[in-house]
Amino acid sequence: MATGRTHRPATRSRGIPEATVARLPLYLRALTALSERSVPTVSSEELAAAAGVNSAKLRKDFSYLGSYGTRGVGYDVEYLVYQISRELGLTQDWPVVIVGIGNLGAALAGYGGFASRGFRVAALIDADPAMTGKPVAGIPVQHSDDLEKIIEEDGVSIGVIATPAGVAQQVCDRLVAAGVTSILNFAPTVLSVPDGVDVRKVDLSIELQILAFHEQRKAGEEAEAEATAAPAPPVPLPTAAESQPRNTGRKGPDGDVPAVMPA
Repeated sequence: MATGRTHRPATRSRGIPEATVARLPLYLRALTALSERSVPTVSSEELAAAAGVNSAKLRKDFSYLGSYGTRGVGYDVEYLVYQISRELGLTQDWPVVIVGIGNLGAALAGYGGFASRGFRVAALIDADPAMTGKPVAGIPVQHSDDLEKIIEEDGVSIGVIATPAGVAQQVCDRLVAAGVTSILNFAPTVLSVPDGVDVRKVDLSIELQILAFHEQRKAGEEAEAEATAAPAPPVPLPTAAESQPRNTGRKGPDGDVPAVMPA
């Protein structure tokens, strides 16, 4: 079976934009769901809605793959699943190491979606000697002293960092020096890597902060809408004394001239 070290996807050589590459997994997820329901074909509008994009963008993205739907029929679901999987490099085996087996690392180790999407957890690595040999999700944890040896023996090119922020850069440097060229970073810090190394950052706290911003804005808009919709307070009617004509103090031939002349 091929490994990630010897085979790499051809997206960059074919000139597929990064924005399109980022949307391919969304299309694949929607198509996989359709395939599991034995749906043979799908229109661009239906697939775009399932993936959360507009249909014009979807058709443009698929044009980079050389895939064009049939008018009146749509796209062949199984063929698109294969085509996108091949473009993403998921038709081969990608061994992955996870470094940092705390709560998050252990949860990632037990994630069943890795195997079904072309990834194999080759090793779990932690610096705590007490963790060495302990099985997590059926995989024994190995000590970080063996990191370089593990990467070389398993041909690993993708590393997952789930360590505390303070040691993430050090772990990153060791991964890169050992030959890892793609890193998925869960540590709450920005990693510095040389050219040729790709880093994808997953920061749950940032995502929650963005959601909090939207919640605050929605609450403000609702309060503003309620204030706008509230009826204006009634204007009080004048009292009997206030409705009487006022004396201006000016004299006429027949006495005082009222402020408001009678009709």
